[in-house]
Amino acid sequence: MDLINKAIEFEKRKMRFPTTSDRILASREAKSLILSLNEVYKKTKDQNLMDIMKRLTAIKQRIEKRLKGKPLTAA
Repeated sequence: MDLINKAIEFEKRKMRFPTTSDRILASREAKSLILSLNEVYKKTKDQNLMDIMKRLTAIKQRIEKRLKGKPLTAA
């Protein structure tokens, strides 16, 4: 499937995003891949798809954590 290949290619890509806009685009791409894979998973219940979605979700969470930045400490 082309969708699975896209997801694996995204997963293997280097996760260096120098600008905020790069991080936003990567987060959106990960989200769209996860949602597309989920639609296929609902029909097939393939465990490999679930594993791919979990890995993509972890990558997406790391990107979003970097987007939010460090929390300010209360003074």
